[in-house]
Amino acid sequence: MAAAAALAALFAALLLPAGQVAAADKPTVALSQSQAGKGGDITVKGEGWRPKALLMMLVCGQSTPARGVPGGTNSCANDTGRAVTTDSEGTFSKKLPVAEPPKPCPCVVHVATVTGEKAQADAAFKVAGHPVEPLPKQQGGGRLSVLTDTRLEGSGGVLTWFGAPPSRKFTFTVGNVGSAPVKNPVFQVGTSHGVFAPQWEEQQWRGTIAPGKKAQIKLPVELSAGAHGDYLVSLKFGGKVLAEQPWGVGRPWGVTVFWVLLCVVVPAAVFRVGMAVVDKLRPHRRRGGRSRPAGRHRTGRLSELTERIPKLRLPQGAVAADEAARTPRTSRTSRTKPPRESGESGKDTATNNTATLPWFTPDTDPGAGTDPAGQLSAPSDNSPTTKGNT
Repeated sequence: MAAAAALAALFAALLLPAGQVAAADKPTVALSQSQAGKGGDITVKGEGWRPKALLMMLVCGQSTPARGVPGGTNSCANDTGRAVTTDSEGTFSKKLPVAEPPKPCPCVVHVATVTGEKAQADAAFKVAGHPVEPLPKQQGGGRLSVLTDTRLEGSGGVLTWFGAPPSRKFTFTVGNVGSAPVKNPVFQVGTSHGVFAPQWEEQQWRGTIAPGKKAQIKLPVELSAGAHGDYLVSLKFGGKVLAEQPWGVGRPWGVTVFWVLLCVVVPAAVFRVGMAVVDKLRPHRRRGGRSRPAGRHRTGRLSELTERIPKLRLPQGAVAADEAARTPRTSRTSRTKPPRESGESGKDTATNNTATLPWFTPDTDPGAGTDPAGQLSAPSDNSPTTKGNT
């Protein structure tokens, strides 16, 4: 049986590529120096990582290789971290600057994957001159393990569509696989976007989980206002990542629509107000090009004013001429035309018709003679015509 098992392992090693065999092993980290002071640098080497994986290297305090980094990246010197990509065989080698972490030692060099499947490894390291304090006591006996029931509950609303912070409930089921009960466990929930490290936040669940029992836990998760894109929600307990859940957040299109409408509606409203002001201030004109009267009842007032003006007395001849000018032509002809008599000729009729022309008076007739009755008469056809100088 032992020979058959060894033969099967040999065939598996021959069939699998070298990169996959290395990836199947647990990743490791080795340091060129176990101690260095601030301002120096060390060389970090790794093996057994996933090929072409993006890794992040950090110097972290209050951590050990056995317990990992209980405080998360908040206890690491994030400003001096370095990123590195593994080769096709899953190995890497890169220098890391030495800096003092925000927490006291014991310290480690923490290496973890940034994208893809999570993997991490720690190597003990001492920062020369940095204070050292004992690690906090670990909860005894109880150990929690997350079961397969992990999801994000909730959905976005109208306010989220307009840029409100997206929020969900991170729901998961944990079981106590230890020998002691776990009372009021404190979890760390982190959200990461792209290649950035998760931002961890501690949340305590009120309750007790007895050994061999399980419980469903819901923890709130909230992003910043206007957040959109692909996020990853991670759950950590006791320094270990227990579960991860992807979260795709849609773009707040309501904000874009609001700004588009603002850029269109406001200029249109300002234009309409400006045109109304211009139309109110400029003088109004009639169709003929004359200005419209300033008052509504100017015509009525003008008629009243003319009625109050005293009337002028005109000469009797001018009054008769004015009345004749206002009378229609047909009525004037019928009024001045005398009745035709049998003994009169057409010549006499023309003479009678022209004798009472309204625009001449007896005083102002320039060249017409007067008949014995004292009335004006038109010149006869037999009279000589006066011609001017030729």
